[in-house]
Amino acid sequence: MFERHWNGDLLAKIFGFAFILVGIVGFIPNPLISETGFFQVNEAHNLVHIVTGLLFLGGAYFDAPVWTIRAIAVLYTIVAIAGFAIPDNMLFGAVAMNMADRWLHAAFAAVLLLVGFMAPAHEPMRQARQ
Repeated sequence: MFERHWNGDLLAKIFGFAFILVGIVGFIPNPLISETGFFQVNEAHNLVHIVTGLLFLGGAYFDAPVWTIRAIAVLYTIVAIAGFAIPDNMLFGAVAMNMADRWLHAAFAAVLLLVGFMAPAHEPMRQARQ
């Protein structure tokens, strides 16, 4: 059932554009995503969001959305675990984060794991889908 409704390209593009947008917004002072916002970010954190978005888009445009979503899901799972395991607010000494970020990373990892691993394992070539 999930296979008939699966559109990995679309999901990867949505995730990609969302991450790039969040990365850009993080550079603009605001109360939600900033150095003093609800979600605490710094330049490194913003760049991680932008690179993650580019990876999602690359997966969508190079016919590998399922594997891209799965890979990023695993990475975000590691980030979520590390975020809770590291007591200070600097992940790997460079990426600012607070408790809201930790829970968001955990939730996003769970969603990506669910979406990525419930998706069909095969990824038909773009020509076959048209």
